Amino acid sequence: MNPRTLAALGLAICTLQSPLTGEIKKAPFGSVDGQSVDIYTLTSAKGIEARITNYGGIVVSLKTPDKSGKLADIVQGFDDLKGYLQDEPYFGAVIGRYANRIGKAHFTLDGKEYKLAANDGQNSLHGGKKGFDKRVWTATVKGESLELTYVSKDGEEGYPGTLTAKVVYTMEKNGDIKIDYSATTDKDTVVNLTNHTYFNLKGQGNGTILDHELTLFASRYTPVDSGLIPTGELVSVKGTPFDFLTPHQIGERIGGSDEQLKLGKGYDHNWVLDAKAGTLAKAAEVHESTSGRALEVWTNQPGIQFYTGNFLDGTLKGKDGKVYNQRAALCLETQHFPDSPNQPKFPTAILKPGKTYHETTVWKFSAR
Repeated sequence: MNPRTLAALGLAICTLQSPLTGEIKKAPFGSVDGQSVDIYTLTSAKGIEARITNYGGIVVSLKTPDKSGKLADIVQGFDDLKGYLQDEPYFGAVIGRYANRIGKAHFTLDGKEYKLAANDGQNSLHGGKKGFDKRVWTATVKGESLELTYVSKDGEEGYPGTLTAKVVYTMEKNGDIKIDYSATTDKDTVVNLTNHTYFNLKGQGNGTILDHELTLFASRYTPVDSGLIPTGELVSVKGTPFDFLTPHQIGERIGGSDEQLKLGKGYDHNWVLDAKAGTLAKAAEVHESTSGRALEVWTNQPGIQFYTGNFLDGTLKGKDGKVYNQRAALCLETQHFPDSPNQPKFPTAILKPGKTYHETTVWKFSAR
């Protein structure tokens, strides 16, 4: 076969394979304060498709097949950028500079007190009034990965140090979605990045998640006070509604008399993962029997926040006009523990100059 024929054959093979390689497509998604916003589509050979915008690093949609091979969007959100600009509960977003709650909106670092925005009662939640979820990130496509970068200036939302944060979404060839978080700083600071996607494996807007079956690979959790701030204790889940070491339907015990469930209006707590810190291991698994869809969450983070959409109240209309009622979705936010800057017994969330914060989460999808 002559070189020209080989070259032509090679070109044909590349063309045929290109839809299977995870090629990322870019399209306009609007603008915010004069900054253009785009949306990126990541696909896999298995048909899994994720659409992610550089506004807040939001996972806008995520289509996965059920046991019959039928695709459905399994995450809550909105059809356009306008929906995400309203007061909404962090659908699909990257959360920072510090995910989850910091008690009384302050912490002390190197002997200096830092005051943060109190946007959750007297506490600070998910980075403050304008956290990383409300910022336009710089996007770069690198092969099968979407790399998002945001530079948070010294003093932004009360946090010390200029922090350069990077979040990389990769669609693996097998359909797994890997999220790599990294950050560097020029001054001692605290950092805790996560993703706040709301899942319903039946399809977004299709009923509640109470019949989803959950396993959490965690023998302890961090109980909270009335403001949902950890008390500092690490308590065994044994004999409590927080024991998901074996699979349980989410709705099985959520309406019980346990005081912690009453405080959270359901599950809104951090579990202490059993895996060795820094080791990528399975943290959670969710299965929904009607569709057959299953989601595994793997991470090297020390904790995972399981949240059952307790504060959804039917006032938000999402994609396709679907109304999001209480318990319409669940979140599994891999993280450092809430309020760690004020809890010396918790794994440290301090980042120093010259060091790199690096955490990884992987979502694995299947159907059975």
